[in-house]
Amino acid sequence: MAGRRLDVLTLTEAEKSELTAMASRPKSAQALAQRARIVLTCAEGLENRAVARRLDMHAMTVGKWRRRFLAQRVEGLRDEPRPGAPRTIADERIEAVIARTLESQPDGATHWSSRGMARDCGLSVSTVQRIWRAFGLKPHRQETFKLSTDPDFVAKVRDVVGLYLSPPEHALVLCVDEKSQIQALDRSQTVFPMRPGQPERRSHDYVRHGTTSLFAALDIATGKVIGQCYPNHRAAEFRQFLDEIETRVPANLDVHLVWDNYATHKTALIRNWLAKRPRWHVHLTPTGSSWLNQVERFFALLTEKQIRRGVHRSVDELEAAINAFLDRHNAAPKPFRWVKSADDILAAIARFCTYNTPST
Repeated sequence: MAGRRLDVLTLTEAEKSELTAMASRPKSAQALAQRARIVLTCAEGLENRAVARRLDMHAMTVGKWRRRFLAQRVEGLRDEPRPGAPRTIADERIEAVIARTLESQPDGATHWSSRGMARDCGLSVSTVQRIWRAFGLKPHRQETFKLSTDPDFVAKVRDVVGLYLSPPEHALVLCVDEKSQIQALDRSQTVFPMRPGQPERRSHDYVRHGTTSLFAALDIATGKVIGQCYPNHRAAEFRQFLDEIETRVPANLDVHLVWDNYATHKTALIRNWLAKRPRWHVHLTPTGSSWLNQVERFFALLTEKQIRRGVHRSVDELEAAINAFLDRHNAAPKPFRWVKSADDILAAIARFCTYNTPST
């Protein structure tokens, strides 16, 4: 039985130019930009499901904005008025606030505050805040990112993610890295414990009692971690850690190691050690992509639960605390669940690069 026939969606040159500008303008409201991309893709003659797959969204969303555009054209892509008391601020003034927020900076500052914007536009602070909330604008917030420049980025992502999602049989996959220069810190004054109605209080400054480096190998199948603290993180210590791993790994299994391009991992000492052990295989993460190494998630847990708020008056105390955390973790290990395929990761990065490329 044939499905319902879609109405043909065609664009005039003026509509196509306006929608293209809305979709590619880097400082447009993202909801409006996404609707423009839906209509532009539908205009290529694709069905709703094909458009949804290309833009990574639900087919019902595509159908909604296709119908809205066919009925009301470009104006139909804008948000409909909300119920309630009629607005007293014209659309032009709201658009001016949004454009000013997205496309300009205040004198002597890097971003707008609600009070500064209200003063400049002649509106109340609460009105500016309502406009910002309605359009998802948060000038006070900032996010960071880093794109890898590794020429073999795609191949390395597929290699490492393939190990996570489909590990080889009769083999052990270990994510290896070091958390270097962990500081043994003691607060300069007494820490006051938490009480009802009052959080724990500590001085902002501290006394430093030395550092240690933790080498760790995470078994992706079981979640267990092999860890060892060393005073330095040179190739000699890394070689000792590899010896430690070898003593704990069954001799009948191949070993696949996931680690980065850090200089310690590439010395002649380490290459010779690996060359003598054909059952050991190394898989490199791309440059600037530590998020691909699962042991980094374990390091984050260690920092959050043991190191950041810990009080350690010596390196020995710090290492004892780290070892206690390792023992506790390995007593009831839980592997991290990797859910993204290599295609999903690469597609997400492609979307980020496409939608965040500055217009010329």
